[in-house]
Amino acid sequence: MRNLSLRQLRTVQAICRLGKINLAAEDLGLTGPALTLQIQQLERDAEVQLFDRTRGGMVPTAFGLAFLDAAREIEESLNSLEDSINAMKGLRSGRLRLGVVSTGKYFAPQLIAAFRKQLPAIEINLFIGNRAEIIAKLRDHEFDIALMGRPPRDFEVRSQVFGDHPLVFIAPAHHPLAGVLDISRERIAREQFLLRERGSGTRISLEIFLSDTPRKLEDLGTEMGSNETIKQAVIAGLGVAFISAHTIEQEIKLGRLVILDVVDTPIRRQWFSVSRLDRKTTPAMQAFEQFLLASGARQLPVVSKPYPANAFG
Repeated sequence: MRNLSLRQLRTVQAICRLGKINLAAEDLGLTGPALTLQIQQLERDAEVQLFDRTRGGMVPTAFGLAFLDAAREIEESLNSLEDSINAMKGLRSGRLRLGVVSTGKYFAPQLIAAFRKQLPAIEINLFIGNRAEIIAKLRDHEFDIALMGRPPRDFEVRSQVFGDHPLVFIAPAHHPLAGVLDISRERIAREQFLLRERGSGTRISLEIFLSDTPRKLEDLGTEMGSNETIKQAVIAGLGVAFISAHTIEQEIKLGRLVILDVVDTPIRRQWFSVSRLDRKTTPAMQAFEQFLLASGARQLPVVSKPYPANAFG
């Protein structure tokens, strides 16, 4: 193991990621036979089998996964070393791999732009996905920081709040409940809901909100794959939705959607920046987290709940 090289570890990473020798070889600029010899030599040196050769491709064994974890940790250490050296030189530069849950795509570009105005030399690679994807990639060391609602609980993380996250009920402007005050849970529960997938933060919050409503959770509504699809379906009159207020700023301004005045809403959740507890904090990570604490909340969309003109007259 003392003679293990970065080239060999990157070979393991490429095969794990792509699953086939020819694809990994192409990715690394090698021939298939040369890459095969590298893996065979590594297995002889380690005296373990790193991959099961199957018809579907190369599947890492438990030993292979251990090598993969080591490769990721070494890559992170090298990136951290580079950032630290730049910081000691007085160069405020570095790289940041940022994951954002899909609801956050409505404010992430503005947030990144504001950060880059302060530190233009820090390169940010952005990935947007659903909650399950973001958590999986954070667990696998593919992100430095993730922006999401509830932090994951199945592995240890650092987390800090950087802003408020209101969840609201929305309907098309012509809906019978538009403009009605103090709509009860029982009344809103009679509506047809348009929902995100199971496990999403808004879906879980809606289930909790309606948990005391008899039999509603047995037939909650129609699942849809994205906030954009849900918004368009609500505008078309296919139902109502429970959604992040940060996703509807433009539709509210244009009068295509309204926020319903349901009792005990908006439900106030929070946005968190999350990183692995075992991940060494780099200068780039530290700078971004400090920015979020100081200025993150100001980059979030603001949507107020409208009331009819005669509501209090």
